[in-house]
Amino acid sequence: MSTDDDRQLSTRRGHVGDLVTGEAAPPARPERTLPLRTELVRQLERRRTQVAFALVVAMPIILWAAFSLGGDDDGGRASGPSLVDLASGSATNFAVFTLFASASFLLVVLVALFFGDTVASEASWSSLRYLLAIPVPRARLVRQKAVIAGLLSVAALLLLPVASLVVGTIAYGTGDLVSPIGESLPFWTAVGRVMLGALYVIVQLSWVAGLALLLSVSTDAPLGAVGGAVMASIVSQIIDQIDDLGVVRNFLPTHYADAWSALLARDVDWAEMTYGAFSAVCYATAFLAAAAWRFTRKDITS
Repeated sequence: MSTDDDRQLSTRRGHVGDLVTGEAAPPARPERTLPLRTELVRQLERRRTQVAFALVVAMPIILWAAFSLGGDDDGGRASGPSLVDLASGSATNFAVFTLFASASFLLVVLVALFFGDTVASEASWSSLRYLLAIPVPRARLVRQKAVIAGLLSVAALLLLPVASLVVGTIAYGTGDLVSPIGESLPFWTAVGRVMLGALYVIVQLSWVAGLALLLSVSTDAPLGAVGGAVMASIVSQIIDQIDDLGVVRNFLPTHYADAWSALLARDVDWAEMTYGAFSAVCYATAFLAAAAWRFTRKDITS
């Protein structure tokens, strides 16, 4: 008899034993459904995750190639050097420029992708109702998916400055970080400041994560959830350029997006970064709470 036959026979005996003895099958344990490891493996195996991380690694290489192909003409600027002018001065300058160039759009798209696609994609595949029938409690499902989306977002946002520092070190060396106002920081101090800047960007983009998750549990179209969060960021950035709004601009979620530039100075002014982090966390908390409330009360039809 084959191994498969033995297993089937053993299973049948177990069922017969249960019927004879009256013992019920062990009850399902919802708190053990959809473990984080399983969800992480599922997301890492998806092509969009692999492409996203490949793009993060490729971004510094693309910028280095652009600087290499470009000329050395400074355009006759009389207002002093900019981040673009200083980008090729050292590895840390290159990393700062890369983070500035990516934070307002590329990193927004990545965070929106990981959070906006996570639940909506299950609905688009018609697998969401089967997950809930396992049964995975709704609150647990949205929590597990949010945790993994957060881990992937943090990994991608930290990978960008690390890759930039590696590419910059190879291309431009480990010189001091020189800011546009003329202050300089030693290499390792500057590396710490760059990573602190990346951490601030992570906190600041938490509002994008919350909004994308809210849209993800509200629609069956992943592109709509991702695009909605990205569009909200773009609109906020445009409105923030209107000086006539005055103090109203302080309440926009993107108003303090570049506050981490204070880290480029010798003496750091933490005020705007504190306001920015607090604002982002408030928005994120509201959006995440709304997402949990919406998902636990939504009719699942797909």
